[in-house]
Amino acid sequence: MTLFVNALTQIDASLWCPTRGLVGASWHVDAELDGELGEDGMLFDFGEVKPWIKSRLDAGADHTLLVPTRAPGVSVQECSEGLCIRGSTPYPMEIRGPRQAFTLLPWNAIDAERLSTHFSAELMRRPPPRVNDIRLTLREETIDGAAYCYSHGLKRHAGNCQRIAHGHRSCLHIWKNGQRDAQLEMDWANWLADRYLVDEEDIVTDGDTETQGLLTSRYQAPQGRFFLRLPAARCAVLPSPTTVEHIATWLATEIARDSRQRIRVQAFEGINKGAIAEAGP
Repeated sequence: MTLFVNALTQIDASLWCPTRGLVGASWHVDAELDGELGEDGMLFDFGEVKPWIKSRLDAGADHTLLVPTRAPGVSVQECSEGLCIRGSTPYPMEIRGPRQAFTLLPWNAIDAERLSTHFSAELMRRPPPRVNDIRLTLREETIDGAAYCYSHGLKRHAGNCQRIAHGHRSCLHIWKNGQRDAQLEMDWANWLADRYLVDEEDIVTDGDTETQGLLTSRYQAPQGRFFLRLPAARCAVLPSPTTVEHIATWLATEIARDSRQRIRVQAFEGINKGAIAEAGP
């Protein structure tokens, strides 16, 4: 007998890609469980399936940086913060933080199919009673229109959002003078694609790296100390924390100033959640 649960939960994370660099990601998680029926006529109570799987994913890869340790130019070392991850392809990157902020995988690249198999095997190490196989499927949200991937970190967040390199794949809706503007949405989504959104308060002045076109940020959060260095051209600097509320406000303000029109922005943070902000010229 097989029990299935579609869109059981979702994973928001970032990954290091040897062709795109730092990439935000959001996936729906579908689950299938094989096993024998109990005397109650059930394999597994739906009310128990969801929190059991979700709690294990939340405690693992969710809101971490997925690192393919065998990718070209990637190195992993211990440091005072915990772990130091460096990459050189397609651009220089250095990220430091507590160990729980990273998911290290001995692969050349990260992909959803391989992650699905890996997470399924992890869950089967301690399966529930009567369950003899678990199959997870990670799939991207179907987005009809503009979408972009971004990464960020929120030092004041009490949960795992404080990790400096986690991210999301998000759609973007923009209204100009009360009308949806698909071209404006696409233009901004293309500009934001694969960028790191950084609070200017966290930027560290470093003359040597600045001359090399690199941006350095660091902060102390409840989970520990975090450090990030990326090419400045791959970052977008906000005058505020990079919460989705501030992202929506920043976008509305920037677009209204450029267009000299009344702008309404619906900014998503991954799947089915986000914030709405408006700004005038």
